[in-house]
Amino acid sequence: MKLTIVAVGNKMPDWVETAFADYAKRMPPHMRVELKEIKAEKRDGGKTAQQIMEAEKIRIEAAVPDNAMLIAMDERGAQISSLQLADWLRDWQGEGRDVALVIGGADGLHESLRQRAHKMLALSHLTLPHGLARVLLAEQLYRAYSITQNHPYHRE
Repeated sequence: MKLTIVAVGNKMPDWVETAFADYAKRMPPHMRVELKEIKAEKRDGGKTAQQIMEAEKIRIEAAVPDNAMLIAMDERGAQISSLQLADWLRDWQGEGRDVALVIGGADGLHESLRQRAHKMLALSHLTLPHGLARVLLAEQLYRAYSITQNHPYHRE
């Protein structure tokens, strides 16, 4: 199973790339985490937020692997524990499908992507910078995997 994080924004600070890579490399070969960066739509010419989300939606859809289960990262999504995420990860493995976790742009995800999503997940009630959201998501995926393996990384 492959976990693909599809994230709008492609000019992240070095610390984001370093931290993301650190957690991604901890994942086993049979459950690797891949990042696909999507160019954010330019905010010029009086474009509305809806027009921007529509343009980003097209790029996101092109980046989501065929037949992947879509998980929308959204502030209105489920707020779950790391143990619950580990349960989700086990379920995803059982279904035998790749998973795409999608982080939208500054205006969020287009409504059609949220409706198409298998699940919606919120990392926090707090508003997070997009780079930090990537790192946090990669860390939580590693934590969930470690829980499924009874690895001592996670402590209760």
